Amino acid sequence: MPSPLNEIRLQAFLDEALPAEEMSYIEQQLRTDPKLHEQLQRLIGQREAGVHSIGEIWRRNRISCPTRQQLGAYLLKALPSEQSQYVEFHLNVIQCRCCSANLEDLRRQRVEDKQSRIQRSNKYFQSSIGKIQN
Repeated sequence: MPSPLNEIRLQAFLDEALPAEEMSYIEQQLRTDPKLHEQLQRLIGQREAGVHSIGEIWRRNRISCPTRQQLGAYLLKALPSEQSQYVEFHLNVIQCRCCSANLEDLRRQRVEDKQSRIQRSNKYFQSSIGKIQN
């Protein structure tokens, strides 16, 4: 049975910072539990009124997230060991959806860039056949 839905988990739900399974679970609970729905509405009201905790500001601004450049260096295995371990912890233990999406985007771009380079090389090769003389 999942742990009780406290304010911290609801804040993370609002920030879409939870694993997909937990987001789905909370959404189901909100549909059937009027008290939980009221609690969520209160939190939304506090946010709109500008009431923020240090933890909420930290989460909302993703202060603990590695930068996109750090994720790229991680992908290339160019980070120092300690930073690499932190990125792995952040991705695998914390399961930051934003950083996971960023990393997947970098992986996709890397594959597309490689394919693009191959296509460009083939195009140059094909266009120069018979034009270069020894």
